[in-house]
Amino acid sequence: MSPRRAAALRGGDRTLREHLIGTAERLIAERGTAGLTVRTIAREAGVADGVLYNHFADKEELLALALRAHAVAVRRGLPALPVPGEGTVEANLRAHIEHGTALHARLLPALAGLVGRPEVLARFAALDDPDVNWRDRLGAYLRAERDLGRLPADARVDAATAMIVGVCHEPVLSALLGGGDAGAARSASPGMIDDLVATVLYGLAPR
Repeated sequence: MSPRRAAALRGGDRTLREHLIGTAERLIAERGTAGLTVRTIAREAGVADGVLYNHFADKEELLALALRAHAVAVRRGLPALPVPGEGTVEANLRAHIEHGTALHARLLPALAGLVGRPEVLARFAALDDPDVNWRDRLGAYLRAERDLGRLPADARVDAATAMIVGVCHEPVLSALLGGGDAGAARSASPGMIDDLVATVLYGLAPR
């Protein structure tokens, strides 16, 4: 396929640059990032290897943009997060944790393949929008509930956020470090989520 034909894919609604990002994003979703090469992306896109460098400064830029596209696609497939002040804090925390575990199960395997490529991860982080970053939104949600008086004025929001994020990381990281399939990592069970919500809201000390 020539670059001209590749750019005209999908009825001409994508440029060649967008086509290359979309191809790389699809490969990341299907195979992860470990061992993903320029040659593989170019062949899947139907262009010559050197074409990529006409549209991106380097391979790192393409991978960072493809990772961002993958993150956006994953987020779009998840339920909306609750609004501060609506429902109950307990139910809203449960929704945040379910959202976080699903998000990490789909994103971490892709990021893990780039542990040895910090420049790609740094560029990806720079592209991410704090308004859609789940960790930032979780912290903002807890602060909003504290400001509304639905959490104590001295609630340790940052510590609670770190605790919840750690639980969402753990199943996927354990699978990766154990040599298993991170994509098939176990999700937190309903009982585990209930226990985490209770621990965040009420702590470990006797009430």
